[in-house]
Amino acid sequence: EIVGIVSLRRSRNTRPRTRRARGLSKLERESFDTDNKRRVDTLQDPHEQLHDERQNKRRVHTLQHPHGPLQEAEAHENLDVIEAININPSRGEAASALGAAMSTRQNAQRRVWVKTRSQAWWDCCNSPGFPDSEFHQAFRMSRSTFDRLCDELGASVVKEDTTLRQAIPVKQRVAVCIWRLATGDPLRLVSKRFGLGISTCHNLILEVCAAINDVLLRKYVKWPSDEHARFVIDEFEHITGISDIMGSMYTTHIPIVAPKDNAAAYFNRQQTEKYQKTSYSVTLQGVVDASGLFTDLCIGWPGSLSDEQVLEKSALYQRGIAGSLQGVWVMGRSGYPLLDWLLVPYAQHHLTWTQHVFNEKAEEVLKISRNAFSRLKGRWHFLQKRVEVKLQELPAILGACCVLHNICEQYQERYETEPFYQIQDEETRSECIPWSQQSLHKRDQIAHNLLHSVNANNISFL
Repeated sequence: EIVGIVSLRRSRNTRPRTRRARGLSKLERESFDTDNKRRVDTLQDPHEQLHDERQNKRRVHTLQHPHGPLQEAEAHENLDVIEAININPSRGEAASALGAAMSTRQNAQRRVWVKTRSQAWWDCCNSPGFPDSEFHQAFRMSRSTFDRLCDELGASVVKEDTTLRQAIPVKQRVAVCIWRLATGDPLRLVSKRFGLGISTCHNLILEVCAAINDVLLRKYVKWPSDEHARFVIDEFEHITGISDIMGSMYTTHIPIVAPKDNAAAYFNRQQTEKYQKTSYSVTLQGVVDASGLFTDLCIGWPGSLSDEQVLEKSALYQRGIAGSLQGVWVMGRSGYPLLDWLLVPYAQHHLTWTQHVFNEKAEEVLKISRNAFSRLKGRWHFLQKRVEVKLQELPAILGACCVLHNICEQYQERYETEPFYQIQDEETRSECIPWSQQSLHKRDQIAHNLLHSVNANNISFL
């Protein structure tokens, strides 16, 4: 029916006009034909015209009656354009007016709705007049160390401003991460403290921890080189009288929530029996030098594994098998096996005087690693509580805590946590069989030399 009406109107409108146009000039005839063609095209597509008119009315109504902050901002920006648009404009006028409105929206600076949050506390901490003692108490380091850390991480965590919003500054990004690790507060409180969203704070923590591992881990956590190795060995020998000791090794457990997959592998039997509460954990094995700085790390293995099993999965064990640790010793607890490069105390109950002397000196070496882990957990309270993050995200966070520990120790940041945090890790022993008879002979020889040395003269036997 529409086609018939259109063809009828075309025949009625075209023929008379064509007959009247025969006596016109060439210019008038071309203008007449152009106008006539436009009218015919309009009649041939009434549905398209109706759709365009509805679209125009909808856009005008949106601009004149905003229903949200974004539409309101756009309406205020284009107020001068809206006043020029008629409620029922013709097709050409509406198209030109709306085109001008769209160009104005594209050229103007966009405004995006963001929830207003107070950042007064962080602005106060970041001000030059903020007391250094309070800054150290909040972030476990002085302002100079914090600024040095921000400079080293700046290229990895910096973001550029966009048309939607301004980027969070580098110092605030690093501060969110350090505050969360230092206090262990939930993300809800961190969000209120820094005036950022909860999900934003979570993402910032993961980004900064990843940057610390990528940029600073190899710089601050490294095995002593040939130049520094001699100094470490001399320090341990001065403390204990045992020569050629390169480090003290310890394994601690980090409590976690029960994982959804393979929860039995992370079940911590010792902690469960001790506290009468089901516990799950991951392990953190570390080797420290005489100053308490981490030189080797093995992070993230399930808490059900023994100390020996965790050691066998570490890169340190692979280096020992390859012969890279020949000529030096690492002191470990009795839960570790006795190897050609790993010394452990005598585990039997009835000890000789020689064995007792060796165990007392070995305890002095192990005390260095225990104190290092105590300061690690005492500084970063995040490690004291049950960690509620995904297992795949946890190794980066634990590695970042160890790097930050080395930074604080290296720059002599004072440790203010009182009382001294006591770690309560039970030794997970297994049936340790010595790697070779040669390792037993070497330990006995060290114990014999230690008994007759000058450093053993002041030892009292119980």
